[in-house]
Formats: sequence, C-alpha cells, structure tokens
Amino acid sequence: MKVPSPSVREAASMYGTAVAIFLVILVAALQGSEPPESPFPYRIPLDPEGTLELSWNVSYVQETIHFQLLVRELKAGVLFGMSDRGELENADLVVLWTDGDSAYFGDAWSDQKGWIHLDAQQDYQLLRAQRTPEGLSLLFKRPFGTCDPKDYLIEDGTVHLVYGVLEEPFWSLEAINTSALHTGLQRVQLLKPNVSVPALPADMRTMEVRAPDVLVPGQETTYWCYITELPDGFPRHHIVMYEPIVTEGNEALVHHMEVFQCAAEFESFPQFNGPCDSKMKPSRLNYCRHVLAAWALGAKAFYYPEEAGLAFGGAGSSRFLRLEVHYHNPLKIEGRRDSSGIRLYYTATLRRFDAGIMELGLVYTPVMAIPPQETAFVLTGYCTDKCTQLALPPSGIHIFASQLHTHLTGRKVVTVLARDGREREVVNRDDHYSPHFQEIRMLKKVVSVHPGDVLITSCTYNTEDRKLATVGGFGILEEMCVNYVHYYPQTQLELCKSAVDPGFLQKYFHFVNRFNGEEVCTCPQASVPEQFATVPWNSFNRQVLSALYGFAPISMHCNKSSAVRFQGEWNLQPLPEIISKLEEPTPQCPASRGRSPAGPTVVDIGGGKG
Repeated sequence: MKVPSPSVREAASMYGTAVAIFLVILVAALQGSEPPESPFPYRIPLDPEGTLELSWNVSYVQETIHFQLLVRELKAGVLFGMSDRGELENADLVVLWTDGDSAYFGDAWSDQKGWIHLDAQQDYQLLRAQRTPEGLSLLFKRPFGTCDPKDYLIEDGTVHLVYGVLEEPFWSLEAINTSALHTGLQRVQLLKPNVSVPALPADMRTMEVRAPDVLVPGQETTYWCYITELPDGFPRHHIVMYEPIVTEGNEALVHHMEVFQCAAEFESFPQFNGPCDSKMKPSRLNYCRHVLAAWALGAKAFYYPEEAGLAFGGAGSSRFLRLEVHYHNPLKIEGRRDSSGIRLYYTATLRRFDAGIMELGLVYTPVMAIPPQETAFVLTGYCTDKCTQLALPPSGIHIFASQLHTHLTGRKVVTVLARDGREREVVNRDDHYSPHFQEIRMLKKVVSVHPGDVLITSCTYNTEDRKLATVGGFGILEEMCVNYVHYYPQTQLELCKSAVDPGFLQKYFHFVNRFNGEEVCTCPQASVPEQFATVPWNSFNRQVLSALYGFAPISMHCNKSSAVRFQGEWNLQPLPEIISKLEEPTPQCPASRGRSPAGPTVVDIGGGKG
C-alpha cells in the first residue's frame, strides 16, 4: 500500500507546529528551573584545625548519601564513620590506609576495644580519589540502611560522625586501634529535608544580629551573650527567613547560635557583652527567652512557609534581643576574634498568618524524676485532647518546624500525634539526640493538628553517671523534656504540657516507706527533691516509679502566653487513652545491588584519579 507523501506546504506546517511545541516545552521548563546548586549543598569542618572537611548530598529516591571528604594534609591515611554517641568503639567506619607500598579504601568496623576489622559487606563505595590544589578529595556513597549488623542506620535525626588521622603506615587494617589515633567527633543532621524554597517578598530587608568582635576565650566551651536592640519605633514586621553569618576562619569554632527576644513586660534591658555564665551578667537577661532564630553546625538558611511569618517589632513586643553563641574550642586556641551571628530577613508586608511557637512536653517541675544509674528511663508529657479542643481553631494548626530540648542526660526525644485514641504520625523524632546539638529543624512534611488531637512527647534519659535522682527543673543538672513546635496560624495557646499529679507522687513515697522502712520523709516541710534524694533505688522502687508515671493522673498546663491557664479543670486529669500505637520504623534494605567487593579497593593517591 502506497502512503501519500505530504506536500511541501503540509511539511512546512508540520515542522512549524513541532518547533512551536518544542519552544513551549522549553519555555515552560526554563520557567520552572532554578540556577543549579552545588552538587554538595551541605558542608562542615570535621576537626577543629579544619584539615578534614565533609560535604554531602542526599537522594531520597535512591535512599543514598554521596559524601565528599577533603583531606587537606594527608599523612598515612584517614578514617571516617558514625556511631551511636560518637564513640570510636563499636563504630561503623570507612578507612583509607597505606601499608607503605599501596593505599587501600575499605568499609570497616571497630569492636568494643577499638580494634578495626574489614567489613564482610562493603557498603561504602568509592567513586573517585583525586588530588586537588586543596588536598586529597575522596568521593564515596552509602545507602541509608544496609541490613548489615555492623553498619549504622542513617536516620532523620542527629548523627554522631567520628574521624581519625593515621600518622604512619599499617601493614594491615586489623593492626589499627582507634585509641592510638588522633580522633574526634562532630554532630550533624545528615538527612536534611528536601523542602522547596518559597517565594520571597520584593520589599524584603535584612538585619544582622552579630557578636561585636568577641575575643573567644581559650577554653573548650563558651556560651557568649550579647544584648542588642531594635531601632526606636521599629514597627511590626514578619521574619520570613534567616541564615548564619560565620566569621571566615572560625567555621570549626562556632558550634551553634540563637537569637532570643526579651520579655515585653520590662521597659528596658541592661547592655551586656560577655560569657552567659558570668557573675556580671544582669539577672534580667534570664527574661530573654523567646526564640526568634536558631542555627547549628551544618544547617543552611531557614525559611518560613509562604503564607506565614514570625512577628517581631511593634506594640506589645520588646525592642531588646539577646544573641547567644556557643563556641566549641577543644584546642583552646587563644587570641581568636569572632563576629559571627544571624542575618534576619524580614518584610513590612505582613503575610496572611502569624507563625507561633508552642511548648510541648513536661512542665519544669521536680515531680518528674529519673532514678540514678539508669540507661534508658522514659518520661512522657502530654498535650491533651481537652486542651486542643478548647484552644485550637476549628481548622486546626500546621506544624512546619520543631526544636527538641533536654538537658545533659537526654538521649532520645519523640513527639507523636494521636487522634481518636490512635497514634497517627510522628511530628519529630531524634533517636540519637544530643543536648550539645540543638537546632530548629524544618519538617519533611507539615503536620496538621485539629481540635481534639493529642500530642505525646517522650524523652529517654541516661543517668549512669549520677548517684542521686535527677529531678525536673531549670538547672543544667536538672532535666527537661520539651519540643518547641513552630506552627501557623498563631493561637493563644503557648504551652501545652503535663506532669504527674503531686498527690499521687506523695502516695509513691508512702508506698516506698511501707516496703523499705521510714526512709523518705513525707512531712510537709520536705521538698520533693529532698524526698527523691532519700529513696533507696532498688529495682522494685525504680519499676514502681516508672509504673506510676504510666498510669497516675496528670496536672495539665494548658496555658496562654500570659502564663494563665485556659478556663477549666486541669488537675487530676486522666492520661489520654491510646488504643493503637505506631509501629517502630524498620530499616529498609537496599534493593538489588551489584556484588560488593570481597576486599578493600586499591587506591592511587599519588596523582590523578584512582
């Protein structure tokens, strides 16, 4: 059958149509595209000297992280990896080492004595080893989960990275013990949320809140406080984003920073520029606690959702701000100057919603306590259905970010949303939480909370090094369990927390006395911390306290920003009834992979690519 050929006019018309369609597609594609970002958007110094620098990117589709490790002064090798709390024992490692003749790259692990062993399953895959003007660059990748019992499962929360420098050749990998190396740790969130950048307003302005040329003390840890103020008559604005400003050369010193707004009830605040624990610090600065911005090492810019902004300035708002900078200086470097801080981006064109910050978790009270010598004691605070029913608008609120907080013994924190007695979704979870690494984290998915929902915040503590019970409170040696959730639209509800009913705690002390002799004073003049200090902490008393916290009625704090509770009966409230809990996440093993090498990869680190 003969197919008629198109005429010249038809062919020209078809060609013109095809070109037009192509141009439409091209224009649409270009309109939706943005300038290409660095292939490694996240970067941190690993060591205080800055000789090891880690960059990485995350593929959620492939569930894989690509790492780029820059070794500026290569000696005989380097190790890098992850462990539960930053220990070099029982760590998941990748090692570059030399035996004096050849160099090798291999997936490894350390045992409980710090000896290193080659992993039978090679899950770190070397992609490139290359000399650059800056040093040796190693490019490698690893799946989030490997189903290898010797490997660390990379999760959403904090990751404790470990590193070590090999000063001399080793005849075999098994001859290396981490205790003989120059080692350290760095905390970071590896799995950054893949959140798109919202459109920013045309009238956006910036304000820098910076430390004024601080002479960083030559000690390992310093919290520096600086008071500044907004201009006179500064009207109400919305903060729409913020980002860190780190003085060049101090990237390894500046660990985290926060900007707080002071309480509006005080007319003025005294000027101060010095260590936060200084005896010269005015006590009024303790009333500067409303978080405006928080940044930690490894974090990039923080963006508010397009429809919301954080209000500051104007009537009913303090003009005074407190900048707090945490300097981590393990080498005790002297004479270093720093002017780091946070750059706020704000607009006078107010967005549709004010963003708010709400405290979830436990009330700061000694009735919630952790016995000494505990490895994983759990305390739970509730934001009950009765409170959310009363305080939230009919359309609910939307949580887009979260900052978890405990003091020194906190090890895990999680907040779960429950509805109709069933746990529905995790708001934020950190199974490797560190009190030394706290940042406001954007959530991967906005969580909507409706009237009648319950928010349950649980903290896990380790008190192995404590001899007395650790009670709740404001002191650094006391404990907290808090999730500061960032949400919109702002409501009057600023604090939704609980604690065990004090009367039921006194019943516990009487119970302890019945089985252990009259060791705990139950007289009116004895304080709760004093009572806890005299409890004989046998296994029975520990279990009974844990059980008490699991069934006793609670005192609810359903508070407005004025620290006044919403109207209602909030004492002796029953615990929310949860009939169905979320299953613990199970690690996903990578889909069919290529056969992993039986041994380490031989690497050419003398010149070009290996």
